[in-house]
Amino acid sequence: MAKYKNTLQKGSIRYIVFKEEYTWYAVALEFNIVESGDDPREVLLLLFEAVQGYINSAQKIKARPMILNQKTDEEYERMWQTLQGKKQSVLKEDLPPIYTFGQQSLSSYRYT
Repeated sequence: MAKYKNTLQKGSIRYIVFKEEYTWYAVALEFNIVESGDDPREVLLLLFEAVQGYINSAQKIKARPMILNQKTDEEYERMWQTLQGKKQSVLKEDLPPIYTFGQQSLSSYRYT
């Protein structure tokens, strides 16, 4: 059986909020969920609400862990690695404007 970072009981997601041209985007890397809008705080809130719904649905149907551990889009993974200082091929100056990034525990999305 494969070992998964995220399960229905525990884990975390990585997220990034960035701007391209006139639009802000919020991305949940492990779930490949993307929200967009005019305000970075709004897209972050929309992203966390979408993640909440995704996790609640997965818990409700007792989904297999693989849906909580999707392959991250390469563009976002490169962005994450650069922000973490782990990827030197892309300079932080070459990234789009970043509002925030981080990790969120899945336990904060417990289904009730």
